[in-house]
Amino acid sequence: MAPKTERIMPLRTVQQLRRIRSFYALGALLWAASAVWSGWRAPGSPQMWACALLLAVFSGLLIAASLFLRRLQVPETGRLAHHTAAQKTASPRHAHA
Repeated sequence: MAPKTERIMPLRTVQQLRRIRSFYALGALLWAASAVWSGWRAPGSPQMWACALLLAVFSGLLIAASLFLRRLQVPETGRLAHHTAAQKTASPRHAHA
């Protein structure tokens, strides 16, 4: 029988990766807007290149988190998962006197 933590760990990992993926997406969006703004105001400035570098970093992190999340997803089988054990009716083992 497999330990219970083997099944719980991927669920927690998936939840954390979903949260961090949205954080990386927001960071990439902010750095993209900042790179466009600083590129419009001062093309080729060090601030523009710093924003572009941080945009590349956040985009790479977003891609990595998305790939890890895709790898952890459970494939759909078309069947419903049974999370609880089958309920057995209680039968008396001893007759009461």
